[in-house]
Amino acid sequence: MTSQGVAPLDEHGYIETFGATRRYAELRQRVRTHYRRVYSVPETMPDGAPLNPGKGWVSRLCFEPRVGVEVIGEMLRPYLECGQLTVLYNSTPAHAELELGAVVAVELNAREGGTIRLEADFFLDATDLGDLLPLVGAPYVTGAEARADTGEPAAPETARPREVQSFTFGFAVEYCSGEVHTIPQPEGYTRFRDAGLYSLELNPGSVQQKRFRMFDRGPSGELPFWSYRRLLDAELLGLPHDVSLINWESNDYFYETLLDVSPERQAQALAEARAQALGFLYWLQTEAPRDDGGCGYPELKLRRDVMATQDGLSKAPYIRESRRLVARTRVTERHLSASVQKGARAAAFADAVGIGWYQLDLHRCVANAATTLFEPTRPFQIPLGSLLPAYPDNVAAACKNIGTTHLANGAYRLHPVEWAIGEAAGTLMAWCQKTGHKPVDVWTNTTYLRRLQLELLIRGAPLAWTTDLPPRHPLFVTAQLLVVAGALAPGSRRFQCLELQLEQPLTLTELAAFTMAAARLLEAHTNLQSSRGNEMATQHDVLASFIGLELAPSALSSVPTWGDLCTALKEAFEAYFGISF
Repeated sequence: MTSQGVAPLDEHGYIETFGATRRYAELRQRVRTHYRRVYSVPETMPDGAPLNPGKGWVSRLCFEPRVGVEVIGEMLRPYLECGQLTVLYNSTPAHAELELGAVVAVELNAREGGTIRLEADFFLDATDLGDLLPLVGAPYVTGAEARADTGEPAAPETARPREVQSFTFGFAVEYCSGEVHTIPQPEGYTRFRDAGLYSLELNPGSVQQKRFRMFDRGPSGELPFWSYRRLLDAELLGLPHDVSLINWESNDYFYETLLDVSPERQAQALAEARAQALGFLYWLQTEAPRDDGGCGYPELKLRRDVMATQDGLSKAPYIRESRRLVARTRVTERHLSASVQKGARAAAFADAVGIGWYQLDLHRCVANAATTLFEPTRPFQIPLGSLLPAYPDNVAAACKNIGTTHLANGAYRLHPVEWAIGEAAGTLMAWCQKTGHKPVDVWTNTTYLRRLQLELLIRGAPLAWTTDLPPRHPLFVTAQLLVVAGALAPGSRRFQCLELQLEQPLTLTELAAFTMAAARLLEAHTNLQSSRGNEMATQHDVLASFIGLELAPSALSSVPTWGDLCTALKEAFEAYFGISF
């Protein structure tokens, strides 16, 4: 959202009320506060939705990258001022030193010259390309795995290590009616244009074909191209002109990967990608079909100040796919796919440390530009095992470089998911630093895992999809712990929707699943079976089920509800974990 320019956030439909960490929600609120303060606009849009400065239709929150920088700076300032955090800009990892299977130091190359040596007990790789993984010897993969390896229906028959998703240099433009701002024809323009890269159409010639127009709706009702990733809506903010981000299939570069190639080839790929992006701007200015007839929109003015670069392109390319850790847990298409997972949620992970939701979204890839994918998924979890390599034992992945397949990466690479991964990885290492345990110990020891999960929940990071219980709800932590521990009976109505419906009664089957989950959390014994029937549970049933938990809930409804049981267990959980929540 900052150096890569993608400030219109790629998110899911619940994002305003659920499905993000408390810190990510704070970031979004700070962005809106900035625009209310600077432009004196109301908190809500005319339709009652929360403020969206760009009013772009790709996202509920579109804004300028510089505001993202400002807001993140505000959030980090207290830690910088007290010396708890140091930020090293323009530095890249170049060498790692290991002893006895652990990383003891990482050496950085500074852009202005010289090196910086970092020594620590734990290291996180939050680089966009997974640059730390090869330096520390952590096993990783690139590109597409073979179908026989992953069991994924959409995977290729054989592995294709170079088949990495395209990357994109975005740019911002302003529409200045009656003016001419055509840039000089970029190098290589004719080659890119004649290859058919520049178009306002998506999926031409297929049943999914979409024909977009610049400012009007398309022939099949497609929303305007101009407002797709609009950053500033002039009418809303009282500005002379709109400003839009151009991040489109036409500036996706898929001719070369940036992974595991020589510096020379990487530099050449970046230069070509920049030329392709500027070529798309030139095509929009000179050859794009106009809504009113004719060709080209010379009125489009490149806003170099938005990206704060001389050429007007984002400071860094938008990276969709990096090296991916060969992790202790690998997330695949089958874990996520709506055609495979029949409940409301994706496959459950008992070691969940976060959540996310997005489609399996694959753009054109190196060596396979003809294939794209946009497959529906279920709301999913982030398993701790996907952050952890088999080696070294003090390193973890902290962004899109976690243990997903090429296909699953298409759902885990979006803004709120990467943020959740980073929070989980940071909380894990802080907990290990405090307790003296190794990350793998947390993964293998249920007691340690529950403590980490509790830490995340208290910090406002959801671990399971319970859309009617946001982090501010008094039963949020209790209910989340129970769901992660298996409290949703397969096939039950709560299993088939994302709400827990606290005020609704539960069946005997649901009561059995709930009680067994509570027993796992309290390390108690229960003789209940996993399925007992679809009749509604009575007070007597609840009291009998809770005997093994050594609990006697006193405030039950005449027909006990999920909320009654959560309330009864909250105090027990607080006593067991030794902390109030």
